[in-house]
Amino acid sequence: MVKFRTSLKLTLLLFALALGFARMGLWQLDRKTEKEALFELYDNAPVLQLEVAIDRKQRFARVEAFGRYDATRHILLDNAIFNGRAGVYVLTPFTLADGTSLLVNRGWLALPADRRSLPEVPTDNSPVTINGRLNALPTDGPRIGELDVLARNRWPQLVTYLDPESVSKALDMELANWLVQLDASDASGFEGREWQAAVMKPQVHGAYALQWFALSIAAIIIWISLAVRSTKEKYP
Repeated sequence: MVKFRTSLKLTLLLFALALGFARMGLWQLDRKTEKEALFELYDNAPVLQLEVAIDRKQRFARVEAFGRYDATRHILLDNAIFNGRAGVYVLTPFTLADGTSLLVNRGWLALPADRRSLPEVPTDNSPVTINGRLNALPTDGPRIGELDVLARNRWPQLVTYLDPESVSKALDMELANWLVQLDASDASGFEGREWQAAVMKPQVHGAYALQWFALSIAAIIIWISLAVRSTKEKYP
């Protein structure tokens, strides 16, 4: 009868890996559940006037608003990739009849190779009705480098990160802490307006979870294989 043997160090190492991989898999399952709830909220969002949606803090509400775009002052959010091409998202201030102002994401424009030349942003300042989705402004994440310094007399301006406070100061206006993602059918926008609740769908988190669980099982299988090999070498 062959005895089953392995070293304590190898056992601790491989079981630590197996446990770590399993925990990552469980974390991805939690993320999958969160994303499912987020996408359900997005799919079942109500249709509201923008002012009402803001008052209710109704994220993802399908909104209609009447007001004016700022014709000249635009924030160009860098590092936006569309169909494999580098560009920017155009964020234009929009002011409602009651004086409330907020940013509207009007979609994607290509960024010239020479970044000293920014794209033209054709904008009509006439009163207009827009339609879109109400969303929260992007939250702070890991950042590399200093915040962009915005000037009050140079427009449009290119930014790497959206900092609402600095944007408000540069525009010299108070902005609502919300963003409208303009509908793809709205004529005042550009390309790349296929919005969704989040960049990564729930199915992707599910696939990642399976990969982590597979790695956990693989670590255990490796432990068993090495233990059996070690035993055969000692007891041929």
